[in-house]
Amino acid sequence: MFDSAYSFSWRAFLIRALALLCACSLSIGSHYASYILGPIKSRLAKEMGTSNSEFSLLIAAYSLNSTWTPLVGGLLASRLGTAWSSILATSLIFSGQVILLLGDLAGSVKGMAVGMFIFGLGVSPLAVVQETIIVRFFKSHGLGVSLAMGLVAGKGASFISASTSYPLSSHFGPHAPFVVSTFLTGVSFAINLVYLSSSSWLARGSGIELEAAELDREARRNVTAERFSEAEALQIVAEKKRVRLKDMSKLGDTFWAYIAINVLCGMIWSPFTHLSANIIENRYSLTELQAGQQASLLLAGSIFLYPLCGYITDRVKDGLVVHWLFVASSVLTLLCYLWLSAPPSLTVTPLPAMISFGLGHGFSTLLLVLIVPRLVPLKYVSTALGAHKSIEQSGSTISQTLAGLALDRASWRKQTPAQGRQPNQDAIQLVLNCFLSVNGLQSAGTLLLWRLDFVKRRAAQRRVSIAEYQPVPSASIDEVDFDRTSMEDAEDRSADTKPVEGPRELRRETDEASPLSDQVDDNESAYFDDDCDVRGPTRSDGGSQPHRARPLLANSSKVLRAPYLLSPSRNPSRRHRNHPGLAKGSAEKKRAKIAVWLCAGLVACTWILFMGTAFVELRGHDA
Repeated sequence: MFDSAYSFSWRAFLIRALALLCACSLSIGSHYASYILGPIKSRLAKEMGTSNSEFSLLIAAYSLNSTWTPLVGGLLASRLGTAWSSILATSLIFSGQVILLLGDLAGSVKGMAVGMFIFGLGVSPLAVVQETIIVRFFKSHGLGVSLAMGLVAGKGASFISASTSYPLSSHFGPHAPFVVSTFLTGVSFAINLVYLSSSSWLARGSGIELEAAELDREARRNVTAERFSEAEALQIVAEKKRVRLKDMSKLGDTFWAYIAINVLCGMIWSPFTHLSANIIENRYSLTELQAGQQASLLLAGSIFLYPLCGYITDRVKDGLVVHWLFVASSVLTLLCYLWLSAPPSLTVTPLPAMISFGLGHGFSTLLLVLIVPRLVPLKYVSTALGAHKSIEQSGSTISQTLAGLALDRASWRKQTPAQGRQPNQDAIQLVLNCFLSVNGLQSAGTLLLWRLDFVKRRAAQRRVSIAEYQPVPSASIDEVDFDRTSMEDAEDRSADTKPVEGPRELRRETDEASPLSDQVDDNESAYFDDDCDVRGPTRSDGGSQPHRARPLLANSSKVLRAPYLLSPSRNPSRRHRNHPGLAKGSAEKKRAKIAVWLCAGLVACTWILFMGTAFVELRGHDA
């Protein structure tokens, strides 16, 4: 038996490793393609005559669709399963890259913008799908490190892209970066086909539950195989695993504070990584090759900091460690903008700023993912991840578009047609000052989120403690009208019941009849192991404090048995209501609804800003 269990353990480990390899490979092509434009911004200005606004529109064109597609990606991951939704995402990415390559070959900025627009349709949904795959396979097997590996694969591709984009265009022609990115997105699409054909086998081999879509297919097969009762159970579980957008209004102040911080993160992270090469080239009089090499350091930190951050969050059981790291990352990016905003004659080189930003941004993206299961119940994680990416990309698109306009509209110097248009020091200083101000707000927001999360968890702990450990009033059995037959049946049902030692040993009959109920119940509470245990006080030996199994009745020979005194924590709906991330009072629920509408308004404003700017800036470029 031991050999069999050991063999299964190794087999499950290898299958999880294979699933992780597939998940990591999904985003290599998209991450490489996302960062090829920044290092060649000056070349595009010289050869195609693109302005700063037009370049920013190219970047914003792919982040624009990410303002709404992450929500769809989260729903697809819940409803269709990660396999089919990832195929949809990678096919859009590959198609967009093909159109982008054709636009570059034709020298059409409009064509390239269309390609980036289609490319952006699949980028954020693929990121949600990838994270969902990893959470699914590794939620009990080192989730932090596994998420870090998935992000490292993408960031590694981004770093290689930023490092090789300009050398490829110099040695193999101006179209070489686009050819390589198209090839890699095609490889990611092919790997998706492999995952599609083996997703159910991977799930069964690693010993995890099937997804909602897979449960539906399993149920339909079982209907014809004399297992109708199990098929009904599978359908029930599949329905419970689906996520609905209307649930967003149930989330509390802590989650919406996190969403507000995402707007600020989007405004200072992604736009700077795309503009940094051109900014430091002009601010410090560097060559394009030197600027591209130093700017690539912005993405290098993620390669080793993601695994380190994942290891820390897995090993350090204090849930507040995520907040500590988040504040540290914000301070490091703030130091970068402080350095770059200082006079170039004083700082001389941008290298310290690039290193500081690379260290700060190196693990911040992972933290935004790891903190979500802490803020919301597990059943909302997929859609919450989608909301975080949607709002972050809204901030990114707005900031990217406005930065391009600022670099053009602020005083800029005209050069020869061969050199194109480059921003002067006044325009660069304006953009850097804006980045610095927003980063200051983001730093204050991280501290506020830390405090708010702590207060909410303490309040949730008090509520659950009162609900579970309030005294049971003494009463004579004669004071309560019990049916004798019901009591005798209760005595018979509880005859084989073990002594109650904690809330997890209280089991309903339905738990024994349907083992799936425990499986879903445990999964829904997988992330409740933080600093404030919402299930109540604990014993000194680390276990849960025992519940009172028997009330203090006058007649001790006739008492209510354990099956009648079920812990409130065994009720999933009760536990979800007590989760610190959910809105509690009417005022908080009203604020959540207002926040939903504000987020929708932010997305609408992002589209209006982009479309208006694109109409003005691109309408006559290719004429």
